[in-house]
Amino acid sequence: MKKNRYLLCLLLCGFLLYYGAPRLSIHAEGAQGIFSLAWLAFALMVIAGNLTGLLYSPKRQGQKPQVDRRVKKKSRSFH
Repeated sequence: MKKNRYLLCLLLCGFLLYYGAPRLSIHAEGAQGIFSLAWLAFALMVIAGNLTGLLYSPKRQGQKPQVDRRVKKKSRSFH
């Protein structure tokens, strides 16, 4: 289930980069240039985080090993 979410976030981020990157002016001065660089930096962080989650998530096993949950009795009881 989480892998689907990571993939969806990657696709959405890719779409936003495809749509927004041509409209950003990196070489502009002042607030416009700072905003463009910050926006691209945050987009790269989103991509890196989702790729990390997608690639390094633990593998699912067919069956989980069953844990022995019997109650252990104490051999001695001091009252």
